[in-house]
Amino acid sequence: MTNIIISGINGRMGKALEEMCKVSDRYTIVGGVDINLGIPHEFPVVSDINDLAVKADALIDFSHHSAAKVLCDYAVKTSTPVIFCTTGYTEEELGIIHETSGKVAVFRSGNMSLGINLLIELSKKAAEILEGFDIEIIEQHHNQKLDAPSGTALMIADGIKSVKEASEYVYDRTKVRQKRAQNEIGIHSVRGGSIVGEHEVLFAGRNENITLRHSALSREVFADGALKAAEFIKGKGAGMYNMSNVLENLM
Repeated sequence: MTNIIISGINGRMGKALEEMCKVSDRYTIVGGVDINLGIPHEFPVVSDINDLAVKADALIDFSHHSAAKVLCDYAVKTSTPVIFCTTGYTEEELGIIHETSGKVAVFRSGNMSLGINLLIELSKKAAEILEGFDIEIIEQHHNQKLDAPSGTALMIADGIKSVKEASEYVYDRTKVRQKRAQNEIGIHSVRGGSIVGEHEVLFAGRNENITLRHSALSREVFADGALKAAEFIKGKGAGMYNMSNVLENLM
């Protein structure tokens, strides 16, 4: 059994995690944190994580990037592995997270879906093999999403850039009239309706096109990945971990 604290318990992802844990014999939520209180739970929920008098195997954060320092301080103070599942971190916050990984196990991913992280690995392999192919990334999300492009689209692009170092990201082709450079990775955002998340990577060649695509059908896919991450990081020593480590562990 993996005992978990959830930061952002009353948000959409927190609720999804809670529902999954209710029907699981592998995970138990022992505490929650949220700035919005008043919703009843079967475990203690506080607005300040330092008010929790429980011990957990992992802390999962689906709240807001601004909570990074408080959660890192708590993780170090209580020797609790922490899993950061949000995006939009500032350079200062990323520095705090990195520094914390030298003292306690830290897991960070812009997308907790196992499928998305497999898509990234497949995209890296395709980029290595498909020499001379143009690469475009198209992401689609609901009309309430604030950031564009998505953190996941940038994760995919960064993965490809790790094997094609000369790659340059292009987000808008309307301002310059010129032919596409071969080293470009075009990144495009679509916002509409209630789309949970669609990510497509197009490899366009002279005589053939190859498309890798992932569709998130519900938020449970991210909750499932976060719980697998909690199970993975339980008992781990200090260091920085990500979904690639989980994939390796599952293979």
